[in-house]
This record gives sequence, structure tokens and C-alpha cells, in this order.
Amino acid sequence: MALTWSDKYRLITKNLSEWLGDVKLKNILKERDLKLYWGTATTGKPHIGYFAPMSKIADFLRAGTEVTILFADLHAYLDNMKAPWELLELRTQYYEAVIKAMLKSIGVPLDKLKFVKGTDYQLSKEYTLDVYRLTSLVTEHDAKKAGAEVVKQVSNPLLSGLLYPSLQALDEHYLKVDAQFGGIDQRKIFTFSEKYLPMLGYEKCIHLMNPMIPGLAGAKMSSSEEDSKIDLLDNPATIKKKLKKAFCEPGNITDNGVLTFCKHVVFPLFKDEVFNISRTAEFGGDVSFFKYEDLEAAFASQEIHPGDLKNAVEVYINRLLDPIRKEFEANSKLKLLASKAYPPPQKQKAEAEITPARLDIRVGKIVEVKRHPDADSLYVEKIDLGESNGPRTIVSGLVNFVPLNEMENRMVVILANLKPANLRGISSHGMVLCASVEEPIKQVEPLRPPTDSIPGDKIVIEGYEDGVADDVLNPKKKVWEKLQVDLVVNGDGIASWSGNPLLTSTGGKITCDTLKNVPIK
Repeated sequence: MALTWSDKYRLITKNLSEWLGDVKLKNILKERDLKLYWGTATTGKPHIGYFAPMSKIADFLRAGTEVTILFADLHAYLDNMKAPWELLELRTQYYEAVIKAMLKSIGVPLDKLKFVKGTDYQLSKEYTLDVYRLTSLVTEHDAKKAGAEVVKQVSNPLLSGLLYPSLQALDEHYLKVDAQFGGIDQRKIFTFSEKYLPMLGYEKCIHLMNPMIPGLAGAKMSSSEEDSKIDLLDNPATIKKKLKKAFCEPGNITDNGVLTFCKHVVFPLFKDEVFNISRTAEFGGDVSFFKYEDLEAAFASQEIHPGDLKNAVEVYINRLLDPIRKEFEANSKLKLLASKAYPPPQKQKAEAEITPARLDIRVGKIVEVKRHPDADSLYVEKIDLGESNGPRTIVSGLVNFVPLNEMENRMVVILANLKPANLRGISSHGMVLCASVEEPIKQVEPLRPPTDSIPGDKIVIEGYEDGVADDVLNPKKKVWEKLQVDLVVNGDGIASWSGNPLLTSTGGKITCDTLKNVPIK
């Protein structure tokens, strides 16, 4: 029996949170079938919350609607780069594969759907020109407001996120549809579209909004929050574990993701079945519900325990996901696609704690010294650190502070694991540590090791003797700069770090001849 326009209207608007353009919707249905699109940004893995729009797409098709599914790959990148450019194509392929598998699992015929990728038309000359036209009309305030519920919000937003609503508005015109379908979180983008598209001379669309399914933790179910969602490829054990932790307070029907999933997915998709909850006789025995409203009322009055509801929903989730899991298990290409599109995050090396043990400080002996040929304030020294490959070349700015004759054969303290630096054409492989003061006049004085020291003696900071020095200090990590601020010559003329003295292997202290209470640099 053919559906009347009012039958189609009821199917299209069933279970929606809100819709804009009611008069236009009715007028179109009186003349012809509706043309509609639903778009999804190809970011994180689709989860079971996607069954809510899939259920509505089934309703739209039953109402004779021409449905286009948009894989919004460019939107995914613009949304604070949630999908890295190099993964964009792979994630779009994954979305297409998994959403088609979802639709098949609930009996939606794919031949009645049109699938489009955003970059297939969003990079055209005409579309790009319209983006520029919109930028001359849209205010920063309106762009931010439109994306507030959809685009990732940060304190210093990228321009790409501000463009996102404009692209979504233009999609309506370029996909040649009457209506756009999305979650209630899209409402501000929809009203943005209704305001700005007519300014370009384009027709205002109808907007249909689905309720959002709360996540397992009680807030919006999100692809980017692992604990809030059940992935479409999660195994039964993982589903059981996630549901066990899900927020489902006794009698609470607000922000209850388990109960909302029943309303918008289980009951619509299994409409020809009764909803069964299995219980032992001790707890009232099995109970069945023909309507969602009866289940909600029973849960609100605490006739249904959260654990029993979760167990029942687990059965339906596995029934929905079984065909999807089997399709991916049986197809090695799909399994490979999933792993490439969502590679496991690389384990970051634990950042080593910044302690003075990371400094390689040694006693050195200057065996040769001369002025730098191209810099009047620099000495070029050959310093013996007891290394098998001979003395190191180290450049230091001591010409104005220590006479040349006092530098010859002097014992000094060397920071030996700095990254080599080129100083006016000569590579320097370490630093002579000195006490230094800027006022009232600048004074610089090399630290002095104990008299019994020999070249190569290791110098440690008391309390940090057991640490391991870095082979080379990474300049980007600023290890030396962070430690140096606590290196001083104290009031007794002893070199120390945060009050702990610098010591040689024999327990001798590092000193300064004349300067006290000054930094070491």
C-alpha cells in the first residue's frame, strides 16, 4: 500500500528532537519525495551511537526519501586536525566500509543510497569561490558560535575551525538537497546556514535533528573519548567490560546512555520483537516490554535494576555488531584498512627526570691555550679530560678575565656532555665552568678542583651520586639551562647545587678563589 504524504511526514519526523522548516517539508512531501543528506566527519572510529542516525536513515528510506551520505573528509581535517592529512584518505575509506556494514546489519538496502566524499566537490573552483564569498559575510562571532557544539574548542582557535560551519552550510547547496539531517548538537550550524545561504542567493534548507545518545560516562558519546563509547569492532568481552562501568544510576532516566540507546536504537530497529530482560526468579523472573515508554517507566520506578538492563542491552548490541565484526574478520583488506587508518598510538619514552646527575662534569687540565684568531675575547684551549683520544678543544670567553699565563696548565672544571658548538669557526666540545657576577663590574673566575685531582676525575653533586649522565644534553630539552639556575658558589666559596656541594670521587670540594654567593655559568 502506497504511503500518503502524511505517512511519510510521520516517518521522517519520528523520534526527532527538533526540525526547522516544517511548512516547507510538508509542501515538498505533498508534491514529491524529499531529498536529504547526512554527513559525518571522518575523524575517530564510528561507535554504536552511529546506529541512531542509521535507524533514522532507515525511516527516511521507508518514506521514499532520496538519501545522500557525505563522508566529510575535509571537515575532519579542519576540525583542529582531528584527522591528520596523511590518514585522511584511509579514514574516509574506513568510514565508508564500516557505515555500509552497519546499514547492511540493520537491513538497509545500499542501492537506495548515494555516497559522496567531500573533497570530490569541495575543492572545485565554484565551491572555493563560494567559501571566499562567505568569508566576506560571516562575522568571527557567528563562526565561533556556529561551531561551538561541533568543532573542538580551544583557547586560541585555528582559522580552519572557523571555516568549518561555512563549508557545512555550502554542502546543502552543492549536494542539491532539500534537507540536512544531523544531531541536535548541529543546531547552531543549521541556523547559521539558514542565515547565510540566502545571502549568497541560495535556498534555505530544512533541518532535521536527532537526539544525541549519551556516552557510557553520562555525557555525549564521543569518538575521541575511549571510555565513553563502544566501538563497532569491539569484541563481546570488551563490550561487557565497558557496559559494566557505564553510568546507569537506579531510577535516573536523564543522561543515561544505556536507556537512551534502547529508545533510539534497540526499539526502532527491533520493532517487531519484544524487549526481553532476563532475571532469576529471586529477582522477579524474566520481563518483556513491547513499548519503550513502558521500559522507561519501569526503570524510573526502579522495578528494573541497572545491572539487568545492561545485560539485556548487551545482547542487542552484540546482535547488531556480529555481522560487522564477521565482515571485517573475513576480509583481510578491511582488517588491514582498520589498522592503517587508526594505528596504535606510539608509546612515548618516559621523559627522564631533570636532576644534576644528568650532567657529565669532570676535572680537566689545560695543556695548551691561545687566543682565538677571529675573536678577541675568546681563548682556544686544549684540555685533557683523561680520554683515550686525547685532549678536547674547548673555546671559552675568558680573555678579559684571566691572563693567558694563568690559563696555562691550570686545572679546571668542565661540563663535558654539551652538544658541540661552532664558535667563530672553531668547534667547541665542552664548557669551562666559572663563577660569574655582572655587577657592579663583571667578574668571571674559573672553578678550582681540589689539589689532589687528576684529569678525568668525575665530579658529582652530593645526594645524586647514583644517576647516569646523558651522553649528550639535548639542547631542545634545556636540561643544562634548567639545572644551571641552582648552581652557585655559596658564602663559603664552595660550588653547590641547591645547597648540595659538588664533590670529586675522593670527596674533595670544588671551590672558587675569590668570588662568593654568585652563580656558576
